[in-house]
Amino acid sequence: MSRMEAEKLDVHQQSQTIDISPTLKQNLRKFRFARRQGTAVFIGGPIPKVNKQKLLLEEVEQLEDISIEELAEELPEAAPRFVVLSYVLKHTDGRTSYPLILINWTPSGSETGLMTLHASAFILFQELSDTSRTIEIRDGAEGLTKEVIEAKLH
Repeated sequence: MSRMEAEKLDVHQQSQTIDISPTLKQNLRKFRFARRQGTAVFIGGPIPKVNKQKLLLEEVEQLEDISIEELAEELPEAAPRFVVLSYVLKHTDGRTSYPLILINWTPSGSETGLMTLHASAFILFQELSDTSRTIEIRDGAEGLTKEVIEAKLH
């Protein structure tokens, strides 16, 4: 391990408020490397959420073949979540790609304490998910649309 990697690890260990459950880590890894044809979602581990009592990021669910609009309806209106989205992106030259996107779902009506815990876990989860893009959604279901996702990817 290089000195820089050791320093980075040390900073995470010192400032980490939230832990990530081993099950979430394992399931996220499986989700990242799975082959699929359609849009799929890993919420909080599939859809991770912060367990306030245990200070632990836990998986909520995984969804397959779901539209962005259906995903927006599935997410809570008053609780933050990390969503890893495997998205089917059609390019103008005819190619199709499947980027992994981290959606940081932080609806404005969320409880302040939950938002603070969620924010403290963000960098850790972002590194664990190893996604190509991160999209912040604060407007609830109205802010999570196919158009918003595609605009952020182009």
